[in-house]
Amino acid sequence: MGTVFSFTVRDPGPGTAAALRRIVARLHRIDAVLSPYRPDSEISRLGRGELTEHQCGPEVAEVLARCREVAEETDGYFTAHPDGRLDPSGWVKGWAVEDASRALRAAGSAQHSVCGGGDVQTAGGPWRIGIAHPLRAGALAAVVTGYDLAVATSGTAERGAHVHDPVGGGPATGLASLTLVGGTLARTDAWTTAAFAMGPSRAVAWAARRPGIEALAVHPDGRQEWTPGFARHLAPATAADWQLRSTTRARGSAPSP
Repeated sequence: MGTVFSFTVRDPGPGTAAALRRIVARLHRIDAVLSPYRPDSEISRLGRGELTEHQCGPEVAEVLARCREVAEETDGYFTAHPDGRLDPSGWVKGWAVEDASRALRAAGSAQHSVCGGGDVQTAGGPWRIGIAHPLRAGALAAVVTGYDLAVATSGTAERGAHVHDPVGGGPATGLASLTLVGGTLARTDAWTTAAFAMGPSRAVAWAARRPGIEALAVHPDGRQEWTPGFARHLAPATAADWQLRSTTRARGSAPSP
């Protein structure tokens, strides 16, 4: 999938190693079928018209169905066809991470985190997750903490303007980064991509209307904007500093958190 996956298991048991081997094999299967970086993957062959959807494995139909759902949920700001090519990566990575976490739970782990390309699904906790600052290399925009969290970020810092705006056309560059915090990563990650494409005028307000979702946006000038409930996810050691360094009010709330 063009990225790196990592696992942290706090409560390993006799079956953990075998479970991880199965999970890694499953991730390789997902990559072989759904990676647009591989010309021989089913999704690449489907995009070139060499296969029909019915000739592909069941993962393809599931992923494309979920992509259609998210496109509807986001008023078309999510798409499996950026720039006109078939690429469901905006769903696949978060879905694969969430799937791996679910498999670890089934193997008996209640305390773990799975990270795919910087997006994280945790089980149990508490966990501390740093959100990279998109404008200051090596710095953090915030640190969130909690139990059973999903944290996803879209931005331009590492891969440039790689998120496509399917409504306005062209690359999405209105925000430096957008982070969503939720409970399950597949939708949280896909919604992050879509909300980032919405740009600064809509992203945070749209996220604020999603039940169980909180957002932190960093604007190109360094200004930060967040949903009213985002502060409850902040690590205690950073909460006081957050109040001091914040430069804007949470959208829809009164004083800064």
